[in-house]
Amino acid sequence: MPEARPQLIEEKMSSWITVCGLDDIEQEGARRFDHEGRTYAIFRSPDDEVFCTDGLCTHEAVHIADGLVMDYEVECPKHAGAFDYRTGAAKRLPPCVNLRTYPARVEEGSVLVAMPVSGA
Repeated sequence: MPEARPQLIEEKMSSWITVCGLDDIEQEGARRFDHEGRTYAIFRSPDDEVFCTDGLCTHEAVHIADGLVMDYEVECPKHAGAFDYRTGAAKRLPPCVNLRTYPARVEEGSVLVAMPVSGA
């Protein structure tokens, strides 16, 4: 698989929005989030960190939040390709294009994600 650098959307061109409560996502779980016509996936790691990626598999545009989440990876529910949800890196074929990632954090029990500002 070609080595590709994951793409992190920069915080300076974004706006923090509240997505859900931390308790709304199980450890090693995912939640779909739609915002301004785009789909995202929010992940909760075993150590309660949160991560956000584009919500559709780069191989065939299937909702990645519906996949199996385990060992810091999410498996696409259609063809079993896998991504590291911390970095967006494609880890197992068929996908060979990384997912974009977005800054995420927990504040007072709520999950916040830095969404790109429209037109930025």
